[in-house]
Amino acid sequence: MSAYVEALIQRQLERDRLRELIDDAEAEHGPVDQAAVDAKRAILRGDTAGSADAA
Repeated sequence: MSAYVEALIQRQLERDRLRELIDDAEAEHGPVDQAAVDAKRAILRGDTAGSADAA
């Protein structure tokens, strides 16, 4: 049980650090273009039919 709790805590810490990195990047470069994120996500998922301009 304690290994499970430890894994949950580690995952939350990683998410917290990632959120800090995202906040810092957005402060420096502006907000993320959601359309660009969606297009890149489609490429990663293999759904490239509607994402020709995503590169």
